[in-house]
Amino acid sequence: MSALDRPWARAVSLVAALALMLLITLAPRALTTADGSPLGHGLLMLVMWGLSAGFVHGVGFVPRNPVPRFLFNAWTAWGLMALGTALFLRHFFR
Repeated sequence: MSALDRPWARAVSLVAALALMLLITLAPRALTTADGSPLGHGLLMLVMWGLSAGFVHGVGFVPRNPVPRFLFNAWTAWGLMALGTALFLRHFFR
């Protein structure tokens, strides 16, 4: 069992995904640029991919196929959720 398959790592993924989901739901204006226009669709797609990967890893699902296993692993989830968190922090500190 790798370190990322341990319960604490799965809990981190699930809690981070839930927190970011709540931020996006409760404060969608934070995902805009300084002039109020929305962020690019591609950038938001990456954040949503990170959320999905966080939920998949957090609930303990491990795909058998190597492609989805790579797309929904913990490193992908944490990296893309960090991107989403950085976008929110940028909004609140501008």
